[in-house]
Amino acid sequence: MKQLLWSVLFVSLLAVPAMARETPMNVQIRSAPLRSGSSFLSPLVTTLDYGARVMTVDAKNGWYYVRTADGKLGWLHQSALTTKKVVMQSGASDVSATASGQELALAGKGFNSTVEADFKKKNADIDFTWIDRMEKIKVSAADMVDFLREGQVQPSR
Repeated sequence: MKQLLWSVLFVSLLAVPAMARETPMNVQIRSAPLRSGSSFLSPLVTTLDYGARVMTVDAKNGWYYVRTADGKLGWLHQSALTTKKVVMQSGASDVSATASGQELALAGKGFNSTVEADFKKKNADIDFTWIDRMEKIKVSAADMVDFLREGQVQPSR
């Protein structure tokens, strides 16, 4: 009888709905596109801001299927999410230690404002005008998708 009870308990644990196994995560970049599919070319559902909290429902090939606080469902790339707490209050003592999405991307490449200033100082003869202009160019998600489709770029799955 005892073995039967343990077997029933084990089977019932396996049958627990996926909802019970959801994991909370936070958006760690300035603006995270929530997509209808697990591809950078999938249509946009909405955009989530830095610090937004989501619940992961599923994971596939570097993408998380998530539920937002207001109940929207969609896919976020793993690079946009963290399990770490994201500080959003301006009065918080560790707010100065947080980084923007751009700073996180540059840090991942070993590049930050200190490295950039040092490089400019050591290379005073280089004109950075065009680089500075390129950094200010903003391209919408819709324009990026149009560009990729025109070029017949197919995302790998």
